[in-house]
Amino acid sequence: MTIETVLEERGKRYGVFADHAAISQSLKDVMRVTPGWDRLAPDQREALEMVQHKVARILNGSADYIDSWTDGSGYFTLVEQRLTKEQS
Repeated sequence: MTIETVLEERGKRYGVFADHAAISQSLKDVMRVTPGWDRLAPDQREALEMVQHKVARILNGSADYIDSWTDGSGYFTLVEQRLTKEQS
């Protein structure tokens, strides 16, 4: 499989990358200027950023692609598991 084939398939599923990037960056910008952002651990920040990436894909492309929804919840689960381990 060539990179061109991969990009074509992704474009069909997620829409035009530049449009996705604009949505994703706008969502992330909102999070980064909130007072709570600086209080987050690196994994919490990354999880929230990755969820926004998935949200942007859903908004820009196929909202019915189950994997996008699964991935989003997976990032929250990773942080939840770390916090549960630390607090037990």
